[in-house]
Amino acid sequence: MAGYAWILVLGCVFLCNLFKTLLPSVFSFLSKVLQKDGEDERKMRAEIQEMKKEHNSVSMMDEFARYARLERKINKMTDQLKTHVKSRSAQTAKMKWVVNIVFYILQAALMISMIWKYYADPVTVIPNKWIAPLEWMVAFPSGVAGGVGITCWLVVCNKVVSIGLNSVS
Repeated sequence: MAGYAWILVLGCVFLCNLFKTLLPSVFSFLSKVLQKDGEDERKMRAEIQEMKKEHNSVSMMDEFARYARLERKINKMTDQLKTHVKSRSAQTAKMKWVVNIVFYILQAALMISMIWKYYADPVTVIPNKWIAPLEWMVAFPSGVAGGVGITCWLVVCNKVVSIGLNSVS
Protein backbone atom coordinates (compact mmCIF):
# COMPACT_ATOMS: atom_id res chain seq x y z
CA MET A 1 0.00 0.00 0.00
CA ALA A 2 1.30 3.42 -0.85
CA GLY A 3 2.48 5.61 2.01
CA TYR A 4 -0.45 8.00 1.65
CA ALA A 5 -3.24 5.42 1.89
CA TRP A 6 -3.57 5.57 5.66
CA ILE A 7 -4.18 9.32 5.41
CA LEU A 8 -6.72 8.70 2.64
CA VAL A 9 -8.60 6.24 4.84
CA LEU A 10 -8.44 8.55 7.85
CA GLY A 11 -9.64 11.49 5.75
CA CYS A 12 -12.55 9.54 4.29
CA VAL A 13 -13.61 8.30 7.73
CA PHE A 14 -13.32 11.82 9.14
CA LEU A 15 -15.43 13.31 6.34
CA CYS A 16 -18.08 10.59 6.66
CA ASN A 17 -18.35 11.10 10.42
CA LEU A 18 -18.36 14.88 10.04
CA PHE A 19 -21.16 14.63 7.49
CA LYS A 20 -23.02 12.24 9.81
CA THR A 21 -22.92 14.86 12.59
CA LEU A 22 -24.03 17.55 10.13
CA LEU A 23 -26.80 15.36 8.70
CA PRO A 24 -29.58 16.89 10.87
CA SER A 25 -28.58 20.38 9.71
CA VAL A 26 -28.45 19.24 6.09
CA PHE A 27 -31.83 17.60 6.48
CA SER A 28 -33.30 20.73 8.08
CA PHE A 29 -32.04 22.83 5.16
CA LEU A 30 -33.46 20.37 2.61
CA SER A 31 -36.75 20.32 4.47
CA LYS A 32 -37.04 24.11 4.37
CA VAL A 33 -36.11 24.26 0.70
CA LEU A 34 -38.41 21.47 -0.46
CA GLN A 35 -41.43 22.23 1.72
CA LYS A 36 -43.28 25.50 1.37
CA ASP A 37 -46.15 24.39 3.63
CA GLY A 38 -44.97 26.46 6.58
CA GLU A 39 -46.48 29.60 5.07
CA ASP A 40 -49.88 27.92 4.64
CA GLU A 41 -49.77 26.72 8.24
CA ARG A 42 -48.94 30.21 9.50
CA LYS A 43 -51.87 31.64 7.56
CA MET A 44 -54.21 28.99 8.93
CA ARG A 45 -53.03 29.63 12.50
CA ALA A 46 -53.50 33.38 12.05
CA GLU A 47 -57.03 32.82 10.71
CA ILE A 48 -57.85 30.57 13.65
CA GLN A 49 -56.55 33.21 16.08
CA GLU A 50 -58.69 35.90 14.39
CA MET A 51 -61.76 33.67 14.51
CA LYS A 52 -61.10 32.90 18.18
CA LYS A 53 -60.89 36.63 18.96
CA GLU A 54 -64.17 37.19 17.17
CA HIS A 55 -65.66 34.12 18.89
CA ASN A 56 -64.67 35.49 22.30
CA SER A 57 -66.24 38.88 21.53
CA VAL A 58 -69.60 37.36 20.55
CA SER A 59 -72.08 36.78 23.34
CA MET A 60 -73.35 33.21 23.40
CA MET A 61 -76.68 34.25 24.91
CA ASP A 62 -77.44 37.10 22.53
CA GLU A 63 -76.12 35.72 19.22
CA PHE A 64 -76.18 31.95 19.58
CA ALA A 65 -76.37 31.20 15.83
CA ARG A 66 -73.35 33.35 15.04
CA TYR A 67 -71.52 31.95 18.07
CA ALA A 68 -72.18 28.34 16.98
CA ARG A 69 -71.26 29.09 13.35
CA LEU A 70 -67.92 30.58 14.44
CA GLU A 71 -67.26 27.63 16.70
CA ARG A 72 -67.87 25.18 13.83
CA LYS A 73 -65.58 27.21 11.54
CA ILE A 74 -62.85 27.21 14.18
CA ASN A 75 -63.19 23.45 14.69
CA LYS A 76 -63.14 22.80 10.94
CA MET A 77 -60.07 25.00 10.41
CA THR A 78 -58.31 23.38 13.39
CA ASP A 79 -59.00 19.93 11.97
CA GLN A 80 -57.65 21.02 8.57
CA LEU A 81 -54.53 22.38 10.27
CA LYS A 82 -54.02 19.14 12.19
CA THR A 83 -54.40 17.11 8.98
CA HIS A 84 -51.99 19.41 7.19
CA VAL A 85 -49.41 19.16 10.00
CA LYS A 86 -49.72 15.35 10.13
CA SER A 87 -49.23 15.05 6.38
CA ARG A 88 -46.21 17.38 6.46
CA SER A 89 -44.64 15.56 9.39
CA ALA A 90 -45.16 12.22 7.62
CA GLN A 91 -43.53 13.65 4.51
CA THR A 92 -40.67 15.03 6.62
CA ALA A 93 -40.12 11.68 8.32
CA LYS A 94 -40.09 9.94 4.95
CA MET A 95 -37.58 12.43 3.56
CA LYS A 96 -35.37 12.06 6.65
CA TRP A 97 -35.45 8.28 6.29
CA VAL A 98 -34.48 8.49 2.60
CA VAL A 99 -31.62 10.93 3.28
CA ASN A 100 -30.26 8.69 6.07
CA ILE A 101 -30.49 5.55 3.93
CA VAL A 102 -28.75 7.23 0.99
CA PHE A 103 -25.98 8.50 3.27
CA TYR A 104 -25.37 5.09 4.85
CA ILE A 105 -25.40 3.36 1.46
CA LEU A 106 -22.84 5.82 0.10
CA GLN A 107 -20.71 5.46 3.22
CA ALA A 108 -20.82 1.67 3.01
CA ALA A 109 -19.95 1.78 -0.70
CA LEU A 110 -16.97 4.02 0.04
CA MET A 111 -15.68 1.77 2.82
CA ILE A 112 -16.19 -1.42 0.79
CA SER A 113 -14.41 0.09 -2.20
CA MET A 114 -11.47 1.06 0.00
CA ILE A 115 -11.30 -2.44 1.48
CA TRP A 116 -11.51 -3.90 -2.03
CA LYS A 117 -8.76 -1.65 -3.39
CA TYR A 118 -6.32 -2.14 -0.47
CA TYR A 119 -7.27 -5.73 0.37
CA ALA A 120 -3.86 -7.37 0.13
CA ASP A 121 -1.67 -4.51 1.34
CA PRO A 122 -1.12 -3.60 4.99
CA VAL A 123 -1.69 0.02 5.94
CA THR A 124 1.49 -0.05 7.97
CA VAL A 125 3.80 -2.63 9.53
CA ILE A 126 4.52 -2.48 13.25
CA PRO A 127 6.60 -4.74 15.52
CA ASN A 128 4.95 -8.11 16.22
CA LYS A 129 5.34 -7.64 19.98
CA TRP A 130 2.87 -4.75 19.98
CA ILE A 131 0.01 -6.88 18.68
CA ALA A 132 1.19 -10.38 19.64
CA PRO A 133 -2.04 -12.04 20.76
CA LEU A 134 -4.23 -10.43 18.08
CA GLU A 135 -1.77 -10.36 15.19
CA TRP A 136 -3.93 -12.31 12.73
CA MET A 137 -7.00 -10.16 13.49
CA VAL A 138 -5.15 -6.85 13.14
CA ALA A 139 -3.51 -7.98 9.90
CA PHE A 140 -6.81 -9.12 8.33
CA PRO A 141 -7.30 -9.21 5.32
CA SER A 142 -3.69 -8.63 4.22
CA GLY A 143 -2.22 -11.52 6.23
CA VAL A 144 1.17 -9.78 6.48
CA ALA A 145 2.91 -10.53 9.79
CA GLY A 146 2.96 -7.36 11.91
CA GLY A 147 0.85 -5.52 9.37
CA VAL A 148 -2.26 -3.50 10.08
CA GLY A 149 -4.97 -4.44 7.60
CA ILE A 150 -7.35 -1.98 6.02
CA THR A 151 -10.36 -3.40 7.90
CA CYS A 152 -8.76 -2.93 11.32
CA TRP A 153 -7.54 0.52 10.31
CA LEU A 154 -11.06 1.52 9.22
CA VAL A 155 -12.56 0.33 12.51
CA VAL A 156 -9.95 2.12 14.61
CA CYS A 157 -10.15 5.34 12.59
CA ASN A 158 -13.95 5.29 12.69
CA LYS A 159 -14.01 4.90 16.47
CA VAL A 160 -11.34 7.52 17.15
CA VAL A 161 -12.90 10.06 14.80
CA SER A 162 -16.43 9.54 16.14
CA ILE A 163 -15.21 9.90 19.75
CA GLY A 164 -13.31 13.04 18.78
CA LEU A 165 -16.25 14.60 16.95
CA ASN A 166 -18.68 13.70 19.74
CA SER A 167 -16.43 15.36 22.31
CA VAL A 168 -16.22 18.50 20.18
CA SER A 169 -19.95 18.77 19.46
